[in-house]
Amino acid sequence: QLQLVESGGGLVQPGGSLRLSCAASGSIFSINAMGWYRQVPGKQREWVAIMTSGGTTNYANSVKGRFTISRDNAGNTVYLQMNSLKPEDTAVYYCNLSPAKLTWGQGTQVTVSA
Repeated sequence: QLQLVESGGGLVQPGGSLRLSCAASGSIFSINAMGWYRQVPGKQREWVAIMTSGGTTNYANSVKGRFTISRDNAGNTVYLQMNSLKPEDTAVYYCNLSPAKLTWGQGTQVTVSA
């Protein structure tokens, strides 16, 4: 079964940066649209960024201009570069296809706090 493993989260001060990675057990991201999502306890998971198989990107308004989604050429790793982080970006971040069809991974915790 295809697995997704997110990494790169951590504690960062407001205004700081983090780069998240998502590794898939197969080369799926080059042929499927994929996305980053996040979830805060007690709230629904929300999409953050999407990249189509052709490379077109789209971002939630809350992160536009600060976050960048990308993938490696092999198509089995997707990244989320997060700059100018805000406390409201604190969440567990997940990757998945877009729409999300795969079993969710464990996610990676991002905490933005002074």
